[in-house]
Amino acid sequence: MGRLGVDLYPLQTGVGLDRVDTFAKFLGGSPANVAVAAARLGLRTALVSRTGADAFGTYLRRRLRDFGVDDRWVTEVDAYPTPVTFCALFPPDDFPLTFYRHPKAPDLEIHAHELDLDAVRAARVLWTTGTGLCAEPSRTATLEALRARSGREITVLDLDWRPMFWTDPAAARPHYAEALRHATVAVGNLDECEVATGEREPYAAARALLAAGGDAGPRLAVVKQGPRGVLALAADGTSAEVPPLPVRVVNGLGAGDAFGGALVHGLLAGRDLTTADRSRTAGMAFATFKGGLDLVLAAPEGAERDATVAELKTLLLRYLSPLVEGSAVTTTPSR
Repeated sequence: MGRLGVDLYPLQTGVGLDRVDTFAKFLGGSPANVAVAAARLGLRTALVSRTGADAFGTYLRRRLRDFGVDDRWVTEVDAYPTPVTFCALFPPDDFPLTFYRHPKAPDLEIHAHELDLDAVRAARVLWTTGTGLCAEPSRTATLEALRARSGREITVLDLDWRPMFWTDPAAARPHYAEALRHATVAVGNLDECEVATGEREPYAAARALLAAGGDAGPRLAVVKQGPRGVLALAADGTSAEVPPLPVRVVNGLGAGDAFGGALVHGLLAGRDLTTADRSRTAGMAFATFKGGLDLVLAAPEGAERDATVAELKTLLLRYLSPLVEGSAVTTTPSR
């Protein structure tokens, strides 16, 4: 439930947006990406969001369906255009974003009275984000969906902190605290954990997330630590730390969303923390590489493109095949 928009990625790396000549167009928005990632792992997924009544909105709904994501709860807003986000690529760790969500993004116009709460309750997983808390009526709708899920096992709050969507970090914390009261799983990186809880040390941040909702709060806290990997801490004290998987970074954007899709898959499969975290970090590592693969494939054929595809195949076979029981991973030069 939440953000949906068009991402425009440059086909050149190492240059600012002022010098980019050509962009490629992709579906974007963290919750939408998580839904796509989960669908690619074989789960039945749907998205609750809104777009503008324009060509970009049509494109996004078509792409969701192409990826196997149910778009029946993605509706149009006449008053606002579909948001567009530009990205610059400075591998391995600098991917600045420029958001065009003015005067307001349609996905912040989700109204509580329009929610299908029966579907929200019936879903095996609900994935919500902190961005949905940044403005009304989305804030009330997000909290209403979380309250409707109270007591259901897998109800996720992805902290999803984007400072440009808030006037003040301090103003965000009470809204995070209210949302965490109704979530059973909290997910965030170190920056996001610090905004939501005031804690940045990974174990302290995880404990703070677990305590944020009192007795009814999260039962699992997942802290993403970038190059240090992932920490998962359960309310019963069980914990797991999994190091990252090495990969050549092309585009780090979307890695956390691939992580989210793999998290959902692992939780539904009932995997232990170590196995599930290994799967999730594999997904994240894959995404940092694959996040730029489409850009590579959009370029003319040649040695560099062939080498990138070959590296992808090696990554798939080395890291992902053992994590999907009873299935095989196949690749072709075009996919």
